[in-house]
Amino acid sequence: MKIFKNLFKTVLILGFTCIAFASCDDDDDVEPTPVPVTNTIVDFVSKSADYSILLEALKLADGDLPATLAGDGPFTVFAPNNAAFTDFLTANNYNALRDIPTDALKQVLLNHVVSGNAVSSSLSTGYGVSSLSTATPNEANMSLYIDITDGVVINGTATVTTADISVDNGTIHAVNAVIGLPTVVTFAVADPNFSILESALTRDDLTYDFVGTLSTANGTAPAPFTVFAPTNEAFVNLLAELGVDSLADIAEPTLTNTLKMHAVASANVVAESLTDNMAIETLGGTITANIGDETTLTDSKSRVSKVIVTNVQASNGIIHAIDKVLLQ
Repeated sequence: MKIFKNLFKTVLILGFTCIAFASCDDDDDVEPTPVPVTNTIVDFVSKSADYSILLEALKLADGDLPATLAGDGPFTVFAPNNAAFTDFLTANNYNALRDIPTDALKQVLLNHVVSGNAVSSSLSTGYGVSSLSTATPNEANMSLYIDITDGVVINGTATVTTADISVDNGTIHAVNAVIGLPTVVTFAVADPNFSILESALTRDDLTYDFVGTLSTANGTAPAPFTVFAPTNEAFVNLLAELGVDSLADIAEPTLTNTLKMHAVASANVVAESLTDNMAIETLGGTITANIGDETTLTDSKSRVSKVIVTNVQASNGIIHAIDKVLLQ
């Protein structure tokens, strides 16, 4: 009997040993789960030495920003290289990225990101896309002015040097400059439809500093601003109406008072908030808004101007393009 018991024990031990060895053999045969290879926006930036400052900026600005740009998207990123960031730091008197306030850096970076897959063939001249930056008086998305007349230029400062770099979660366009947060003056300068307005605002004999005033940062009086910006055609028609050949023929007081009629201080007035017979106090006097099939502005001389482009959102205000110069 004792012999049978010992034999039974031996069989059990051998059985467990076999099972153990079999288990070890099975473990050796299991292949490790492969890590999927991705090529997201963040992957692209991480792999390129020329975008090391951009990668550092993404990490410094917001712990969630790299994860966002590595997510599903799709996103379009206008990516400044190291030289662009170096120029930006120098121009703004920063020694390093760490000198830029975190929230400001985040908003600058977001001003390079567009929701959706905006390949170059889908871009057109105008304000057709907005960035993800919300550093605006009403926390609306920041406008971008795209000019495709000669290549692709954003806000008059950043040129696309390499377009349509396709990644898993969108598109990257390499640019040669950092796209700073635009003011209403930025758009007046960048948009060629406002070139005569720019000339008027910068005439050297003006007694009012329009450029300096309209460059005031949001949060500092008299910002924010609402600007009703006459197009070049509007100014050409004004010259004909006044019977003069150029802006130089308009006396300084008249030009200054006229320009003041197009700017509202301490307000970021979106087009949707305009109502019938709404009195708007500009720097130069009162104009009246009316809405209907089209939105119009009427000056004190009963001259009616149509609003033809709305809600160009800048960091310190908003622009609406109009087709007739308003007079005091």
